[in-house]
Amino acid sequence: MINISFGPNIILSGILGVGIVILYFLRYVRPEVARDEDLIFVSIGSLYCCILVIHGWRLDPILLLSQALLVISLVGAGWENIRLRGILLTIIKSKNKK
Repeated sequence: MINISFGPNIILSGILGVGIVILYFLRYVRPEVARDEDLIFVSIGSLYCCILVIHGWRLDPILLLSQALLVISLVGAGWENIRLRGILLTIIKSKNKK
């Protein structure tokens, strides 16, 4: 039996899901920034989203706080990583032009 309740766990999985979709479609929008290992992170993240949706109703407040901190840290680190990939790409392109 799958018991899904709508609470903060759905919000957390939604935030992480949006980040995963952005990471996945980065391959089509800016393929020069995307890496092959991003697909592994997309797979792990989508599994994590499913676990949060299905078993999130069991989270007591301290576990929910830890999951929220984990999701915020992952999304922040992923955004920083993609931004730095873009900056590195522009630096490499500018050095090749000289």
